[in-house]
Amino acid sequence: MGISPLRDFVGEWQLAVDLPGAGDVRGHVVFEMVGELLIQRTTVPVPEAPDSCCVVVAGADGSYLQHYFDSRGVARLYAMTFDGRIWTLERTKPDFSPREFHQRFVGSISDNETTIDGEWHGSDDGQQWRRDFGLTYTRIMTAR
Repeated sequence: MGISPLRDFVGEWQLAVDLPGAGDVRGHVVFEMVGELLIQRTTVPVPEAPDSCCVVVAGADGSYLQHYFDSRGVARLYAMTFDGRIWTLERTKPDFSPREFHQRFVGSISDNETTIDGEWHGSDDGQQWRRDFGLTYTRIMTAR
């Protein structure tokens, strides 16, 4: 299977960020395939949301791993799943950056593949999750 199922993400997206107390925050996201990698570049013009670059690789067992880097100097690893409809990211194991809490993202892709509605959650124990903020991706252009 490899990285092929992730081609649904490829293209440009507008990002609406629902940060508590931050008003109407918009950003820009580009997903592109580079060989057997999915690259995600995100820019958000507010200090509360760092710009980032993510590299997704496929494991031999069909799993995915997202390598995350941002403008604060943070580097993280997220276990990733995508079933064609639901996109999840989860960080529950130690990696390159101190893990002060568990993180989870769950996003749902619309039937016509033009929006992704999702939320980031945090947890101190990996059991009780709280909503951190929402993200809505709206497709601008497909580059398939």
